[in-house]
Amino acid sequence: MGLFLAVFATFLIVVLAMSVGVIFQNKEISGSCGGIANLGMDKACDCDDPCDDKKARMAKEKQWQENRIH
Repeated sequence: MGLFLAVFATFLIVVLAMSVGVIFQNKEISGSCGGIANLGMDKACDCDDPCDDKKARMAKEKQWQENRIH
């Protein structure tokens, strides 16, 4: 049990140290590959004609926006 607590404490200290470093550097956390922007795409679905599932989600979102109370 003592070994478990020692390893847990070590991992906790490492995670806290990394989080303090991120907070003080005031940088956003980002992926290492650059993500979609690195591929030259502006959005996740860059198709000219979206699939049926995407069209249904877009229609549902549009309906939700139109029925929203301002």
